[in-house]
Amino acid sequence: MAELPAAHLAELLAAAPLRRAPAGSVVFEQDMPCEGFPLVLEGSVRVTKTSRSGREIVLYRVSPGEACILSGGCLLGETDYAARGVAESDVTLLRIPPDLFQVFMLRHPPFCRFVFDMYGARLAEVMELVEEVAFRKLDARLARLLIQRGPVVNATHQNLADELGSVRVFISRLLGNFEQRGWVRLERGRVTVVEPKALLEFAQQ
Repeated sequence: MAELPAAHLAELLAAAPLRRAPAGSVVFEQDMPCEGFPLVLEGSVRVTKTSRSGREIVLYRVSPGEACILSGGCLLGETDYAARGVAESDVTLLRIPPDLFQVFMLRHPPFCRFVFDMYGARLAEVMELVEEVAFRKLDARLARLLIQRGPVVNATHQNLADELGSVRVFISRLLGNFEQRGWVRLERGRVTVVEPKALLEFAQQ
């Protein structure tokens, strides 16, 4: 976006309304039509996919300075959303109208590069997620997540289950096992990593 000429950037800012969403609110819902291309200015949006049985998995997060590629795909393919976006914190975003998004994609190479660079980055993230789910055991995935998010992970067992595409009872069982080994300390809504080296060795086995 920084490569976009000032005049074109001004045109974008003038036509794209600001939207604010409080933490926990739904930014977009599965099967709803896409109303624009959102650029996140503040906060974070969690994009998730829910199965028919109700299980949820986190596909990716959209941070400040980034846009939601799912929205771009919906606009380019003229389809509805195939996932859900929820504000993890108070969010401010710039929503580019569909017609202006199409114009900028066709006529402004810097904007087009910005969009497709994000597609490449998100595709790599989703491919890594597929590899994790398909080939890595749940206990190793949980250990790796705790290392990445630690040393203090402010999340419930259900939050961690959603993150890993699992169910709470399995996550609680694994966390209990980790605590028995002295690797973590469990509190209400919080997991503290006590032995990160042991967790890392376990995740790499």
